[in-house]
Amino acid sequence: MNRKLFSVLLLIVLLSSCRTPQNITYFQGLESLTVEQMTSMEQTHNPIIRINDHLIINVTSPDRETASPYNPPPYGIYMQGEAEIGISAETQNLYTYLVYDDGCINFPVLGRVKIAGLTINEATRMMEDLLKEGLPRGLVNISIANFKVRIMGEVIRPNEYSVKQSSRITILDLIAMAGDLTIVGDRKNIVLIRDNNGEKEHLKYDLTDPAIFSLPHYYLQQNDVVYIPPNNAQKRNAMFSNEHNFRVSMLSLILSSITGTVAAIVSIINVSK
Repeated sequence: MNRKLFSVLLLIVLLSSCRTPQNITYFQGLESLTVEQMTSMEQTHNPIIRINDHLIINVTSPDRETASPYNPPPYGIYMQGEAEIGISAETQNLYTYLVYDDGCINFPVLGRVKIAGLTINEATRMMEDLLKEGLPRGLVNISIANFKVRIMGEVIRPNEYSVKQSSRITILDLIAMAGDLTIVGDRKNIVLIRDNNGEKEHLKYDLTDPAIFSLPHYYLQQNDVVYIPPNNAQKRNAMFSNEHNFRVSMLSLILSSITGTVAAIVSIINVSK
């Protein structure tokens, strides 16, 4: 009777651990949100410039020749009357500005300019103010050339992904790039690991909660790492599988030992005869 009861309980555990998780629907309750709640979720993104970033900074002006000294080659070699020089992405990356350990870049004419810690918009306004004396109508465009984020764990394509142009990417964008979560991915406990000036910050996402759109870390920063853990059912399955494999291995070892012992005994008996 006890053996039958144990078998029934074991079957229930296995069935419950193997069934599809209930909380796999994203943004549950989104349709019931009020207009005010939806409005509160609206936010804009402005990446922060950090040490070791590589910046692409392009200065433009109605008078291209006047703007030329403020641009590195091949922008800077444009002369009046010449056709505008095309530039490939590979060539463009050769002319980036490194943000050094002191937070500064070396910029043509201006020299050392402290830029780390500023958002892209703040840095753009600061550079335009610095250029006003020599370039009154100058416009500055800044982007981060080495903007990369990583995603690991229970996704279809875990990898490091580069973000071009606007350096604007959300947690949902990254998950889409990775092909979505696997069926065993934990949608309620996604972990974000962020480096803030050498200090690691751990933040969480819950894909089943529409409040994710209002989180301050909804937009990713460069070098963010996102980890998708397995859900509880998968953890239980893995635990059961490991225990099962261990028991099978031990049983095989015991049987092998018994077989060897029996064979030795039979050999001794045959010799004694």
